[in-house]
Amino acid sequence: MQFTAAVLADYLHGEVEGNPEAVASTVARIEQGRPGTLCFLANPKYEQYLYTTTASIVLMNRSFDLKQPVTATLIRVDNAYEAIASLLDLYNSMKSLNRKGRSWRAHVSWRAKLGRNVWVGKFAHVGRGTKVGDNTKIFPQVYLGEQVTIGENCIIYPGVRIYQGCKVGNNCIIHANAVIGSDGFGFAPTAVGTYKKIPQIGNVVIEDDVEIGANTVIDRATMDATVVRKGVKLDNLIQIAHNVEIGEHTVIAAQTGIAGSTKVGKHCVFAGQVGIAGHLTIADRTTLGAQAGINASIKREDEVLLGSPAIYYRDYFRSYVLFRRLPEIKKQLDELTKA
Repeated sequence: MQFTAAVLADYLHGEVEGNPEAVASTVARIEQGRPGTLCFLANPKYEQYLYTTTASIVLMNRSFDLKQPVTATLIRVDNAYEAIASLLDLYNSMKSLNRKGRSWRAHVSWRAKLGRNVWVGKFAHVGRGTKVGDNTKIFPQVYLGEQVTIGENCIIYPGVRIYQGCKVGNNCIIHANAVIGSDGFGFAPTAVGTYKKIPQIGNVVIEDDVEIGANTVIDRATMDATVVRKGVKLDNLIQIAHNVEIGEHTVIAAQTGIAGSTKVGKHCVFAGQVGIAGHLTIADRTTLGAQAGINASIKREDEVLLGSPAIYYRDYFRSYVLFRRLPEIKKQLDELTKA
């Protein structure tokens, strides 16, 4: 597939500087640009490559001021990050996801219902009573248990397991080897010191426009539902425990774990390796830095916290200055004690 600068600028509502007939057939990072590629520049750290790249087209912000001449044709837009995301989405949908039908090696229960233009790949399993919406793509080796509901325009990548009774909304993407609806970690201690398993009879409900990373696990509820609200984006290797609720448009980075029955608000941002204890409430628009440990509810909105246990980020930075000086402070204290 080839696109001219003029066509791309029209699609992105941008402006062309240079040759409007310049052609790109693939995308590349700006430091690896070559003839026939489209690159983008949004981070000033990479400005040096703009003046040396041999890429045919470079996408950049309207506000960016050139310091030297460039050989590439430029397309200026309001937000280069958002524009490249739109282009990559278009490129991906045109390239590989127009398949439909089912492989003869797939197992689809005669009591399952598949919508129009659904694709079911080799060795996929679609259980009894399961419903799959229009234009959804089920890659090879996916397991959909009984009474599962998958919405329209979803992509379920290889190796995903979705257990009985779970529900996925429209326009969702679930990456390889994610597990949706495995049992929550529920065990009751007995009088003799053993643990009795508590049946997990709820399900998982994933609303529209959610993306779930590879090897992420979302446990089914003990009762009712574990809920991932509209627009949530989950990275790889995340653990969401039973009866957790993730609010709309929250984003969570890799290796984060959220314990049972915690309620996370809307538009929150969690960096990597965050740990959140169970039965807590996290207010809307909370930001948690990498490796933050949360052992109490966060009640005020728009808080930014760091550390473990996490504290307000300005207090954390002040405390860290002192922590780094502890050896020096101890030496001074020892000397004062001797004196």
